[in-house]
Amino acid sequence: MSTLFIADLHLSGERPRIIRLFRDFLKKDARRADALYILGDLFEAWLGDDAVPLDMIDVLHDINHLTQSGVPVYVMVGNRDFLLGAEFEKMTGCRLLPDPSVVNLYGTDTLLMHGDTLCTDDVDYQAIRKQVRSPQWRQAILARSIEERIQIACEARAESRARTREKSDDIMDVNAQAVVNAFCTHGVNRLIHGHTHRPAVHKSIINGKAVTRIVLGDWYDKASVLRITADTAELTTPDQAPPSPP
Repeated sequence: MSTLFIADLHLSGERPRIIRLFRDFLKKDARRADALYILGDLFEAWLGDDAVPLDMIDVLHDINHLTQSGVPVYVMVGNRDFLLGAEFEKMTGCRLLPDPSVVNLYGTDTLLMHGDTLCTDDVDYQAIRKQVRSPQWRQAILARSIEERIQIACEARAESRARTREKSDDIMDVNAQAVVNAFCTHGVNRLIHGHTHRPAVHKSIINGKAVTRIVLGDWYDKASVLRITADTAELTTPDQAPPSPP
């Protein structure tokens, strides 16, 4: 058996092929897992548990079917879906995980993060993140109508795209010292995160101890799944999405 990790699916009605790919993954690969961890940005946008997009309803049902089958699913919010809440847990049977979290995987303590807090060189992003993650901001945005939230999200996304075009790739990647700090603070020798969309397995030495940082890939063009067993950790690409219905 194995434990599966995914991140950065950015599910949206504008990308139906990836929705089909994910739903197929839930019905096949995930059913054979000990557990599934989703480390942020499952959705392109989530404007509150009371505003479920119609094209995500079947996705939520499939996640619920997976959890009802006995496979636990743990979800960490990302920078796109940080408004996921208790009602989402009820709808899907998932458990929301705090960021960061340390879990024991087959005897190895492993630090899980979405990964955006490691990108400390992106000062503008970190300032915005601090603002929108505050309880006051969350309460204020959820008090608005769904139509108002949609408008705010569209404006924020346009601003984000404009800022991203002006930044170098290095600024939006993890900061080396932030990674070292994460390992030292939590006392682990393995870290798994997403966010940067740069799948890789990085091995290094920190304070004389061998450590491993595994970066999950995104699902923009194909699936990217980390499969961990008691002895192995492998980034894989499951089968492509089933063809579109006629």
